Amino acid sequence: MPDQPSAQHPRVAVIGGSGFYEFMDNPTAVSLTTPYGDPSASIAVGDVGGTPVAFLPRHGARHELPPHRINYRANLWALRSLGVRQVLAPCAVGGLQPETRPGTLVVPDQLVDRTTSRVQTFMDTGAAHAPFADPYCPDLRAALVGSAGDGALGEGTMVVIEGPRFSTRAESQSYAKAGWTVVNMTGHPEAVLARELGVCYATIALVTDLDAGVSAEESVDQAQVFALFEQHIGRLKRLLADVVTRLPETPDCGCADWLADVTLPFELPGPSS
Repeated sequence: MPDQPSAQHPRVAVIGGSGFYEFMDNPTAVSLTTPYGDPSASIAVGDVGGTPVAFLPRHGARHELPPHRINYRANLWALRSLGVRQVLAPCAVGGLQPETRPGTLVVPDQLVDRTTSRVQTFMDTGAAHAPFADPYCPDLRAALVGSAGDGALGEGTMVVIEGPRFSTRAESQSYAKAGWTVVNMTGHPEAVLARELGVCYATIALVTDLDAGVSAEESVDQAQVFALFEQHIGRLKRLLADVVTRLPETPDCGCADWLADVTLPFELPGPSS
C-alpha cells in the first residue's frame, strides 16, 4: 500500500520565491542535509486546503543565492527525502514573443538549456539515461493550465540561460527567432533532476518583462522584474492553492516509470511510494 501523505511526509512541494512562505497554514521548518550539501534553506512544511505541502525558497530565505549558485541537486534530493513526489515551480520569466506581455502566465511544455556551468545530473557513475523529450509532467501541466484561466498560454518553450546577467539584444533576438516563448535563469537543471529522481515537475511562469530583443525601445532590469512579480504573487498563490487541493494522491502520469528499466548509481531517498 502506498505511503499516505502526512505533515512529516508531504507529497507536494512548491519551489519558489521567499514570498511564498505565507502560502501555507502552520508552517514548520525542517532542516536537512544531503549527499550533495545543504539545500537553499530550511524546508517549510505546512497545510494548504487540507493538503500537506512543502515549500523551498529556491534562492534562499533572504534571496541570497544567484541562479548559478543554487544547489539544485541538494534541493531536489532534500524534497524527495521528505516524501515529495510532485513539484510545482513558479518562476519569473522574460517574454520573447509579442503575445508574452508582462503579467501573462505561461505553462511551458518544452525547455531549452543554454546554461554553461551547472551540475545537471545525479548520474556520476554508471549508465542510466533519463528520458527528457517531454520535460514536464503532463498531469501537473494540465492542472496548472486548468487553474490559470483565460489569457494564460497553455504551452510554450522556456529557454534557460546561465545568468546572473540578462541577455544582450542579439541573444534575445536569436531566442525569439528560434520560436521560443520565454527566457529564465532557474528552470534548468531543476526539471531534469526531478525526472532523475522520479519526481513529477512542472512550472508556471509569470512574464515580468519584455526581454531585450522584443522591442528596440525596451530592455529588462532587476527592479522591474521584482516589482511585477511582487504585484502578482497573490495571484500565483491562489492559483497554486487551487492546483494543490485538486491533485491526485497517487500520480498516474508515468514520469517515474523509466526507473524500472535502469540501475541507478544511488539509492532513491525518502519513503517508498
